[in-house]
Amino acid sequence: MRAVILQPMYLPWMGYFGLIDIADVFVFYDDVQFVKRSWHQRNKIKMPNGNWIWLTVPVIQNPDKKININEVMINNSIKWAEKHWKSIKHAYTKAPFFKDYAPIFEEIYKKEWTYLSNLNIALIEKISDLLGLKNDKKFIYSSELKVEGKKTDRLINILTKIGADEYISGPTAKAYIDSNKFKEAGITLYWYEFNHPTYPQLYGDFIPFMSVIDLLFNVGENALNYIRKGSKNALILEGGT
Repeated sequence: MRAVILQPMYLPWMGYFGLIDIADVFVFYDDVQFVKRSWHQRNKIKMPNGNWIWLTVPVIQNPDKKININEVMINNSIKWAEKHWKSIKHAYTKAPFFKDYAPIFEEIYKKEWTYLSNLNIALIEKISDLLGLKNDKKFIYSSELKVEGKKTDRLINILTKIGADEYISGPTAKAYIDSNKFKEAGITLYWYEFNHPTYPQLYGDFIPFMSVIDLLFNVGENALNYIRKGSKNALILEGGT
């Protein structure tokens, strides 16, 4: 069984959904430390002037206190949802498939969310559904597994608890993952190196690494084909040639 463990991000890029696509089980790593002004709370969209902007969800956080992602509360005293939806409409109202998906996203932005992780996971699961991924995927919250350990040990403990024998990680984790521990646990480790494809995109030169909604609004039902194009030959076996 092949598993992916990833922190819940806000409106993630297409490579995030490439990992969901190739996983048998996808674990939302929601009980690890929140990083302010990271992908946990923001992402990029492309505007009609050809440039991109950040969409950032404001949060309530004591700067002197470390807090896990699933504990972060949204600052709803700021009308962020209204602003985000207005920006998304301005950016994509002329996109070929915006009208097909707009009511779905508008409904999400009309709801008042208390916790950032709940918002992020709701968006990820809904987008997965729109991409045709959700029906055959098993989504799990790490916070519900009650697993101990730190860094590599905790990842392995999660994988052991869910019965996974293959783990796929993004390449940036090479800095802190101890690959030898995966061998000792009998778990095959793969690195996922997504090759970002170009796709039809409004407003000038193509800009990669936008939120996946840029892909979805521009190419519609063909979005998963582009994601799989980027995932082709993306799995690199640890220690392989």
